[in-house]
Amino acid sequence: MANPLLAEIEGNMKKTVEVVSKEFGSLRAGRAAPSLLDKIMVNYYGTPTPISQMANISAPEARLLVIQPWDKTAMPEIEKAIMKSDLGITPMNDGNLIRLSIPQLTKERRAELVKVVKKKTEEGRVAIRNLRRDANDQLKTQQKNSEISEDEQHRLQDEVQKLTDKYIKEIEELLSIKEKEIMTV
Repeated sequence: MANPLLAEIEGNMKKTVEVVSKEFGSLRAGRAAPSLLDKIMVNYYGTPTPISQMANISAPEARLLVIQPWDKTAMPEIEKAIMKSDLGITPMNDGNLIRLSIPQLTKERRAELVKVVKKKTEEGRVAIRNLRRDANDQLKTQQKNSEISEDEQHRLQDEVQKLTDKYIKEIEELLSIKEKEIMTV
């Protein structure tokens, strides 16, 4: 019989990897990607709204993002939100579209981005290890309460460790891919 705890832990570990992946997607690597704007919120009639819910965002060229708002009156607010963000890009507004020209990354900026990616990777690793610790604590409690045998506890702890290794490896692979992307653009 499979322990429901394992399924829950694996689901949480998958979510952690997805969060790390999304974090990496929002980091600019010198290439235009609509996901760069995911975290930017625009004050739209007093409500913080993601740009993706107010406009079409496309990347017609490798270093250009085009934002086409559905409501043209929101353009000044979108521009203001982009200027306030940590992207470091000045929007160009022609009345119909907002263009974002993505500049080439400097060596220093690339090194900073790699540090940020490594920090986010470590946060993901820590989150997965915390899930492992919580699972092992729950297994010990189950064993103390005679819900599972000592052998079953050890077997399940081995399973939890295998899941931990698997998902930490996935995060490491994401790091490797993002690092190459940042350094080779």
